[in-house]
Amino acid sequence: MLSIAIGVGMASLDTAICNTALPAMALQLHASAANTVWIVSAYQLAMIATLLPLAALSEIVGYRRTFLAGLALFTLASLACAAATSLPLLVAARLVQGLGGSAIMSVNGALLRTIYPARQLGRGFGTNALIVAIAFSIGPSLASLILSMGSWRWLFAMNLPLGFAALWVGRRVLPQLAMRATQVDPLTALFCIGALGLLMLGLDEVAHAAPAARQMSELGIGMLLLVALLRREAGRTAPMLPVDLFRLPLFSLSSITAVLTFTTQGLAFVGLPFYFEMTLGRAPIETGFLMTPWAVAVGCMAPLAGRLSDRYASGILGGIGLAILALGLVTLLWLPVPTSAWQIGTRMALCGVGFGFFQAPNLKAIMASAPPHRSGGASGIVATARLTGQAIGTALVALCLTQFAQRGPSTTLMLAALCAGLGSLVSFSRLLVVPSSAGQ
Repeated sequence: MLSIAIGVGMASLDTAICNTALPAMALQLHASAANTVWIVSAYQLAMIATLLPLAALSEIVGYRRTFLAGLALFTLASLACAAATSLPLLVAARLVQGLGGSAIMSVNGALLRTIYPARQLGRGFGTNALIVAIAFSIGPSLASLILSMGSWRWLFAMNLPLGFAALWVGRRVLPQLAMRATQVDPLTALFCIGALGLLMLGLDEVAHAAPAARQMSELGIGMLLLVALLRREAGRTAPMLPVDLFRLPLFSLSSITAVLTFTTQGLAFVGLPFYFEMTLGRAPIETGFLMTPWAVAVGCMAPLAGRLSDRYASGILGGIGLAILALGLVTLLWLPVPTSAWQIGTRMALCGVGFGFFQAPNLKAIMASAPPHRSGGASGIVATARLTGQAIGTALVALCLTQFAQRGPSTTLMLAALCAGLGSLVSFSRLLVVPSSAGQ
């Protein structure tokens, strides 16, 4: 569990730090705010494109081997990020780092399912959510502290000791399981990478107001590859794009809830630094500290929500949590200018309480509703839903900043509140799923 905690925490810490530091990176790299969002988008793009192929590969070569390889690549790419001298070089390094992060996250849920017994699965996912929350809570404040003393390069360089520590521990303690004897179809993997990668790239191009011909070609080719992928995998018992699992009502509804919720998170976490600085007039060094209450509240609620998910339906816990999250985002929009750090912090904490109630129960619902032998595919969907939502949110932030200028940050929070409210409704709809299909 320690190696998983370090690996997942490192990837989460990196995301939190990058989100908080985007305004500073835009200044130091002499790039526009909208273009600097590519630092986040490139990482997410690489992960989304490769998660499902790596999840399928992990069921052949093993969860342990996939996880350790991802850790090694993520750590080396962090060094390349720290050494980047321009925005294009940093974006390229982030693509490689995203590939490593993809390998880590593609097997995270599957590894946890092998470590914890079924009766304690909610507790295990609650612990995992706590680790992520701790990373997110440390990240913004740590980013502000580092940026106050030196360059943003140290934000990536500090991954090196963490990565090597996780590798050392993981090689000694992670379980090695017997996997199924089959092979990954290379053409299917290419279809999957091309389809998901081009669709997400096209979405980002739309958000950045790229030429219409380029937008349409990327989205069009992405859709054609998706159709080719579905046709090639028709009738397979364990497809790389696990459409078989979406026939399970609880699995599909929980996945939709996850996409909506992480779209909310993407909108909020990327948009809030700009909202604090451009709308509320806070100093850049304050931004990280103002982001912290959200993550601290998630850390406080995640273990409790994980334990409650072993007793109560995920639909209730997730629905209540997302309603609270929507309320917290709306109250942030009501803040007067000027406003105090206390007023901002209490509303950020309310958002964190809501998100914390959603995370572990929803993760358990997805993993527990899938058959044990499909844990790798389910784990891939967990990470894909999270990253797809975050990528959509990030693209929407870029679109809002491009189209609405000074009103862009406020518009992102409006969209985030709407997504959270819709996610709450979808979560409550899981209560209509018959018990035999719920897998609870």
